[in-house]
Order: sequence, then C-alpha cells, then structure tokens
Amino acid sequence: MKEFDLVIKAALKEDVGAGDVTTRFFVPLGTQFYGEMRAKAAGIVCGLAVAKRVFALAAPGSRVRINVKEGARIKKGAVLMKITGPASILTAERTALNFLQHMSGVATRAALFAAAIKNPRTKIYDTRKTLPGLRAVEKYAAACGGACNHRLGLYDMAMIKDNHVALAGGSPARLAARIAAMRRARPGLAIEIEAQSLAQVRAFLPLGADVIMLDNMRFADMKRAIALIRARKGKRPEIEISGGVDLARAARYSVLGADRISAGSITSGAKPLDISFEVRSK
Repeated sequence: MKEFDLVIKAALKEDVGAGDVTTRFFVPLGTQFYGEMRAKAAGIVCGLAVAKRVFALAAPGSRVRINVKEGARIKKGAVLMKITGPASILTAERTALNFLQHMSGVATRAALFAAAIKNPRTKIYDTRKTLPGLRAVEKYAAACGGACNHRLGLYDMAMIKDNHVALAGGSPARLAARIAAMRRARPGLAIEIEAQSLAQVRAFLPLGADVIMLDNMRFADMKRAIALIRARKGKRPEIEISGGVDLARAARYSVLGADRISAGSITSGAKPLDISFEVRSK
C-alpha cells in the first residue's frame, strides 16, 4: 500500500532510528524466523496491506501471506497473516502491529456506529478528530468499518462554523455575500454551515449551502429543523446531525432521518484491537 509510504516511513524512522540494537547483538546472522499475527479479540480487521508494506520496507526479503480479507469480521484467535524472513522482521514487528491494531480499532468502532444507524436514509460520518499525521490511515480505517468520510481537511470542503458566523456579524446578508464570493472563487466546492438553533436554521436555509449541520441541538428542535428543511421547495441541502454523538445518541438520532450523523469518537475514541505477533526461529 504505497499510498501510505510517507507515514509508514516516518513511523519506522521514529522507532528504528539508527538501527535495532537489540536484534543486532542478540540474533545470530542468518537466522530465519516464522511469525503469525493473531487476533486476541473479535473485531473488524483493517490495515493488513499497511502492515505488509511495513515488512517490505523494514525487512527486505521477508515474505508475508495475508490470511483474511481487509474489512472482515474476525473472531478471537484468527490468524491474520503469516510472515517468514530474516531477523529484521523483529525490527518491523512493532510498527506493523501499531498500524494494524490502531486501524482495526478504528474500523471496529466505525462498524459499531454503522450498526447503530437503523434508518437507511442516514449515513454515519467520521470527522477531522484524528491523530496528527495519521488522518489518511484513520479515515481509510473508518471507511473500512462502514463509515463515510467527511472532509479530509480545511481545503476540500468549506465549513462555516459559529466563529465564522460571528465574524460576519451574524448577518445573513453578509454570509450570503461571502458564500457567493466563495462559489465564484472555488466553483464546485461543497459548502456546509453550522446551525445551533431553529432560528439559525431559518436564517441559513436561503443561503444555498450544500449541507446544514444541526449542532448540539435538542432532539425536538432537530425534528422541527429537519421538517423545515425538507419542506423547502426547490434544491434542499443535506442535513447533518453533530455534537457529542455516542453510540446511544447515534441510534436515537437516526430515527429522525437526517442524511448524515457525524461522530468524532469513531477515530478519537477508538481502542486498538488486541493483536499479537508470535515468532519462532526456523
């Protein structure tokens, strides 16, 4: 998976540095090893190709056989991959495990959120609450688990939040002018605006945003806001629900039938899936 080479190489540089001193002094030259990565907990596996790429970069000459499909639901004890090669597979071990455990943890949590959504109209989305430098792999893992990716960064979608609204003086006319300027400068760019009350939904609806986010609103107000937006004639924006969304809230909010529910804890609250690497000399 060469698309993640930059982050993989950075992780290896962080861990290996000038060299694996322990393996150098304790493993005889020419020793060959066989190892298996096993799941110690059930979940969704993700990052197999990333782990394989770690071995390709850090343990030249090693051979990796992947035993399960990416995104598969695995049981405790499942053998995920088999690795044979020189002592340098011990050098690659921790970095490969770190990626595989973390990405599988994110995918597993994303799958829990996806399963909590009972309305076929509603999709669960991740957010930008990712570890610095790991956004690409975390968003890949979220999608692997069944979530949709929200914007990748500040550059690929406009998000007009409360601070931006305040800087425009809260004036719908000023907001409209700035949105129009943005449309001229970046045609085709999706624009989302955050509303924190029914009054703001009414004020922002004519502005022509592609998505209106209902942020931290009461359940009854969200229900009214969705009805108001859906009653609009002509082009209607997508509706997103956000703000403190856990699994229970995701299930409850999904009955409202919004287009999107976003949850930052898909990535920020993910616990690494427990995976072991058992190695023996051949």
